Amino acid sequence: MTFIDLLKFMLPDFLVDHFEVVSANETQEILHLYFEEKAKAPKEFDTLELASKGFVDEITIQDFPLRGKFVYLHIKRRRWTNKTNGEILKRDWTLVAKGTRMTQEFAAFLKEINR
Repeated sequence: MTFIDLLKFMLPDFLVDHFEVVSANETQEILHLYFEEKAKAPKEFDTLELASKGFVDEITIQDFPLRGKFVYLHIKRRRWTNKTNGEILKRDWTLVAKGTRMTQEFAAFLKEINR
């Protein structure tokens, strides 16, 4: 089992596949993990010539608790510029479950245990 495989047990797959952990900090009760989208152009824009031009505003999502600590994922998505026409593009991530500030997996888990 690789380090990446181990991370997939603790974090949503899309984070491990498309984002890098850039920092982390913890207190007695809370773990904050900071992610930035990898500098790899999205497949849906393969036909375009793109340049990475920074990030959109960071979002914060509450995820499953780990080892008795609340976990908050701080995620920065990349912003891409189409070199041909200057259009700003970004991936369409559906990161947060509707009406919550949690990952979809965590929201589904909580919904299931409340039945």
